[in-house]
Amino acid sequence: MSEKTASSTHPTNPAPAPAGPGAVKAPAPAARASGAAAPAPPASGPAAPEASGAAPGVPASRRGSRMFPDGTGPSPDPAGSHFERRIRSFQPRRSRVTVGQADALRRLWPVWGLDIDGQRVLDLDGMFDGLPVVLEIGFGMGEATARMAAADPSTGILAVDVHTPGQGNLLGLAERNGLTNVRVANGDAIILLREMLPPASLAGVRVYFPDPWPKKRHHKRRLIQPEFLSLVAPRMKPGALLHCATDWEPYAEQMLEVLTAHPDFENTVPGGYAPRPGFRPLTRFEGQGLEKGHVVHDLLFARA
Repeated sequence: MSEKTASSTHPTNPAPAPAGPGAVKAPAPAARASGAAAPAPPASGPAAPEASGAAPGVPASRRGSRMFPDGTGPSPDPAGSHFERRIRSFQPRRSRVTVGQADALRRLWPVWGLDIDGQRVLDLDGMFDGLPVVLEIGFGMGEATARMAAADPSTGILAVDVHTPGQGNLLGLAERNGLTNVRVANGDAIILLREMLPPASLAGVRVYFPDPWPKKRHHKRRLIQPEFLSLVAPRMKPGALLHCATDWEPYAEQMLEVLTAHPDFENTVPGGYAPRPGFRPLTRFEGQGLEKGHVVHDLLFARA
């Protein structure tokens, strides 16, 4: 999924842990975190840097067990064997979980986190206090997600990724910035869409800088395919936007072709790419890619 990197700061006061990630109030915000959001270059960009002081007792690869002995935190395989194995569009990236990220996961996962187990249908109205909800698939280290959530508190963001350090980092950012409109989901977005989201429940879907799988034999692993569009379209409200962005030009061309051909979506810029909308942050790594000559394409398609 999208590759975004940043260092983390140690979160502050612990928050009470309700029974699930439903409608909950945010812990009291501490000082605002600084730093730009950062989607990385195409293919597999840099992994999260190992900040000083790795969390004691937290292995980089979780090897099939939960991160914390008491069961707190995201599961390494939330759907287990309940669903058939398929060609996955993501590749889990293993990197060190810092002390701050581990602390955020321990305290905040019961408040704002959920495992994609495929065993229940989510009540998005209850989780987000009735806000319209946008699904973000692949958030990396979460800085862009936090910035968008802060800029638009009237929209809920259900952010999905499998990268444990990024999950902890985004939870910490949400706490420090007093964001009540972010929930963090762990696992396969396909299972989330297929098993856990009601029809017409999403006000939008964001897929920023997904893995382009550049080798031809791996193109079948790319997320934006006709089958994915047929799965996501019924979960979107009429007029909801599917927003994709990539700096891998051949993938952008495939996205445009596949989206244009799908009967459930209409291009908001007929026949072409869209200018980068103001709500998508221009991030540090994206800026570095532009300096290297990468061309970033945004695609904005509305649910017909």
